[in-house]
Amino acid sequence: MPTVECDPDEARHRLKDAGVSVTPGNTEHEQWRAKRDGATAVAYDDKVVVQGSQPASLLGLIQPGGGRAHVYFDGASRGNPGPAAVGWAIVTSNGIVAEGSRRLGKMTNNQAEYEALIAALTAAVEYGYDEVDVRGDSQLIVKQVRGEWNTNNPELRERRVKVHELLQNFDRWSLEHVPREINDRADSLANEALDNA
Repeated sequence: MPTVECDPDEARHRLKDAGVSVTPGNTEHEQWRAKRDGATAVAYDDKVVVQGSQPASLLGLIQPGGGRAHVYFDGASRGNPGPAAVGWAIVTSNGIVAEGSRRLGKMTNNQAEYEALIAALTAAVEYGYDEVDVRGDSQLIVKQVRGEWNTNNPELRERRVKVHELLQNFDRWSLEHVPREINDRADSLANEALDNA
């Protein structure tokens, strides 16, 4: 059970700002409780104890400064253009904090890759991280966002602008290309979303 030494009032405000419901404690010693994604946080006088199957889903919000996470993203399109989907995962030293996927309409693979990156960064912002190391298996997206390659397609350029807006929420970020096998969880989530449609 991770314990965070912090001001419980500040932690409660961070949770509420992230849209997490905070309720009164169950005993006279508990200041408040909060639940999210299989984790429960319980506040005491000078600390917050997090328990449950996914404690990292609350730890990033409770810890002062937000902490650091690895963010993986992948987009998939069958037909290029064709039915598309995104998958993403946020990982910390505590394991997978959050992951998600969703089906998109008809679009190209590159458009889906950008949508996956936008979804992953949006989640990292919502979880309150202030440092992210972002990883994806699309060399085109990585090099365009880093400014190494031009973005001539207007639709991709618009998405790249959105990515840069999201990256401004972090004190530090990096974006690297990784082989598909390193990005397997995000890739699996995107393909599962397509398969389950």
